[in-house]
Amino acid sequence: MSVTTGVLTADAAPRRVAGPAPRVERVAALAADATEAERAVILEEFWADAARRGTPLIEALDGDPDHRAVTFLWRGHRATRQVLLLAEGIADRTDLAASRLSPLPGTDIWHLTYRLRADHRGSYRMAADISPGEPPVSAELLQRRLLSLSAHAAPDPLNGRRMPGRWPDRDTSVLELPQAPALPRAERRAGVPRGSVERHRLPAGVLGAERDVWVYLPPGGGRAAELPVLVLNDGDMWLGRLAFQDTLDALVADGAVPPLAVLAPDAVDRDTRGRELGAHDSHVRFLADELLPWAAGRWRLTADPARTLVAGQGLGGLASLYAGFLRPERFGKVLAQSAPLSRLGVGTSRPVTVRLDVGLCEEEILDHHRDLYEVLRSHGCPVTLNEYNGGHDWACWRACLTEGLVGLLGH
Repeated sequence: MSVTTGVLTADAAPRRVAGPAPRVERVAALAADATEAERAVILEEFWADAARRGTPLIEALDGDPDHRAVTFLWRGHRATRQVLLLAEGIADRTDLAASRLSPLPGTDIWHLTYRLRADHRGSYRMAADISPGEPPVSAELLQRRLLSLSAHAAPDPLNGRRMPGRWPDRDTSVLELPQAPALPRAERRAGVPRGSVERHRLPAGVLGAERDVWVYLPPGGGRAAELPVLVLNDGDMWLGRLAFQDTLDALVADGAVPPLAVLAPDAVDRDTRGRELGAHDSHVRFLADELLPWAAGRWRLTADPARTLVAGQGLGGLASLYAGFLRPERFGKVLAQSAPLSRLGVGTSRPVTVRLDVGLCEEEILDHHRDLYEVLRSHGCPVTLNEYNGGHDWACWRACLTEGLVGLLGH
């Protein structure tokens, strides 16, 4: 039983920095004394350098080695009224005005700098408002306009590190500071034997509708022995868009986990996901009494709960905890990431092994995870709490899921 946090102990709360960061400030000083032609050259050189280095700009802070100044940039033009940053774990969706970039007078530079701890990881999108007329003065009207604008947010054009998005189907940009946990198995590796991913349709059952399930089988299909099982919520994201099978292949090839089968139900759409995932008996019955028996009839899978892990994120994390607590004879291990634990109304003295992951920037649920950790620990439940420096974010969950699989299923 243990609790783990980031390697740094300094304050992890994102803080907006007043005024431009050093590199932007230097450009401002050069442009202030330049002719129009000279200013155009200065700005072209600035943007060319930003494209070479990639954005956001990351700069050291004097006397503060545990943090960095992180500057988000946008190249505006005459029609640009405002620029909005939507960054998981940083921006506050209830006060979007606080996440707007500032124009640098006399230039086409829009900028916004945050002080972030050096192990921060997260995803973000940006949106420029080019609608006619100035932004509303009223805070309420401005918030409405920015909410409308947020629907058009897109990846940062100067950041080549991207991750597939979901609902809407647009990529997001990824920010990783120098001390963020490494992702050594995130990409497909040449020469690594590849498992297979199949998509199957289960007949209608307790959920009242047919359900697609993504199935990962290890290289060779694992025919020699009964495979341990990972039941992973949100299969359309993990095996459909994020290609997590590449990570699974690498974990198996490295011997970090044994060959395993992954059963990953499709979340269908936002409404269906919100209705079905969470602490619902019907979803647990679907996983335990329909999905597992269906899969066991097709492949050689273990029936040992100690080798059966259920995992998920957000509502999927809550659903995983509920499945472990309600049916420990089927699910002996649980990996729950960023779960809305205030909705968990179930006893906790259950013989399951639990790993909880939560972001330090998830203020609404962070203390709930710490409380549940203590409750489970007091009941003698093998439990680990991992607190990462980030938000409610697929970019963070991927790293933690990989680490969690090794810890819970590894040799």
